[in-house]
Amino acid sequence: MRPQSGAAGAQPVWARAFAPAKVNLALHVTGQRADGYHSLESLVVFANIGDSLRARRSSVAQLHVQGPMAQAVPEGPENLVLKAAAWAGQTAAFELEKNLPAAAGLGGGSSDAAAALRALEALTGQAVDVARLAELGADVPVCYRARACLMRGVGELIEDVTLPPMAAILANPRVDVATPAVFERLDSKTNPGLPALPGFADAAALQRFLAEQTRNDLEVPARALAPVIDEVLDRLWGLEDVRLARMSGSGASCFALFDEISAAERGAEALRAQRPDWWIGAVWLS
Repeated sequence: MRPQSGAAGAQPVWARAFAPAKVNLALHVTGQRADGYHSLESLVVFANIGDSLRARRSSVAQLHVQGPMAQAVPEGPENLVLKAAAWAGQTAAFELEKNLPAAAGLGGGSSDAAAALRALEALTGQAVDVARLAELGADVPVCYRARACLMRGVGELIEDVTLPPMAAILANPRVDVATPAVFERLDSKTNPGLPALPGFADAAALQRFLAEQTRNDLEVPARALAPVIDEVLDRLWGLEDVRLARMSGSGASCFALFDEISAAERGAEALRAQRPDWWIGAVWLS
C-alpha cells in the first residue's frame, strides 16, 4: 500500500492496496454446525497477482470498477468494497482494477473487501476491529492478513504458518460455481481434518505433503456441477513438469504446482495455446 500525503502531518489524500488471489492448497470439511455453516480446515496461500484498489477520502461512498474482469462486478452497495467501508463506518471513493475472475474460488471479492479496509486504515489512521472481520464473510479475515495461514472453523480461527514459496499456474475456465450449491452436493459433511504441518525444507517437501496427506473435499461436488473442471485438471496434469494439480476453494479455479517459475510460465503459455478463452496466470504462491 502506498499512501499519498497532503499537507505535513495530515492524513493521506488517497491510498492504494493490493488484493491478491487467495488459493486453498487444501480444504477439508470437518463438520456442519447447528446454524448450517460448515466447519473447515484449510491451508491458504496468496498469489502475486490480484486486483488493485485505490481509495480517496470522500463524503460520499463511490465505487468505479475497471479492468479485464470489470463487466462481472457490480458498482452498487452490494459490492463487498462498499460493504466493507460501511461496516467500518467510513466513506470513500474507490477505484477498483478487477483482474481476477468473479465466483472463481480465488477469494476475489473478499480480498477486495480486505484491501478496502487496509486502504481506509491508511486514509484515516483508524484500525479496523480485526476480531469482527468474519461479519463481512468467512474469507475476509484471512484475506486481510494476506499471507500463508491455517484457517479453521468458519474462517474466524487463523494461524500464521511459514511455507516455502511455490511456482504455480492458476487457471479458470470462466465458469461461475456457486459455493452454496457445492456444499449442498457434498456427500459427507464430517471428514478428517488436516494433519499437523511438519517443517518443510523446500517447495518439493511441501508439494509431497499436499499430494499425499491433504485434499479438497469440495472438488468432487464442484466437478459434478461444472464438468469443465475435469478438463481444467486434465490439462494441468498434462503439462510438463507439473507436481500437483488441484481445485482451489469451491471452484472453478484450479492450480498446478511446479519446481520453477520458468516451468510454470512455459506451462501457462502452452495452456493458453490450448484454451485461449480461459483465464490463466503463472504465479508465485506464498
